[in-house]
Amino acid sequence: MPLAAFNEKHKETLDEMLLPIPGVKAGKMFGLPGYYVDGKLFACVWEDGVSLKVPPEVREELLAKRGVEPFVPMEGRPMKEWVLINRKNSRDYLKLEDAFVSAVEYVLSLPKKSPRKKIKR
Repeated sequence: MPLAAFNEKHKETLDEMLLPIPGVKAGKMFGLPGYYVDGKLFACVWEDGVSLKVPPEVREELLAKRGVEPFVPMEGRPMKEWVLINRKNSRDYLKLEDAFVSAVEYVLSLPKKSPRKKIKR
């Protein structure tokens, strides 16, 4: 599967907004810029938009806005807690800072997954 392209200006804006938040680190998701807190992904730059993992009530609020849709990275496989926010002007993501903070808080509130057991062969 070829990697999706992404908007470099979106990444620069998210770096500016998210990296000053304590515990937030930049990384990769499917080879694209991603943002993690406590080792858990909460946002990534995807094609011409930004995907964000948020609690259900924030997801519903965001989906009611123009330019926001469910995040479906692979056809037929929507990610239930995620939205894709499409903005042409990268600086418009700064207006949604509350949603990004909600994503950080939400991901921090989720229980840690236990490590997978290795299968002996």
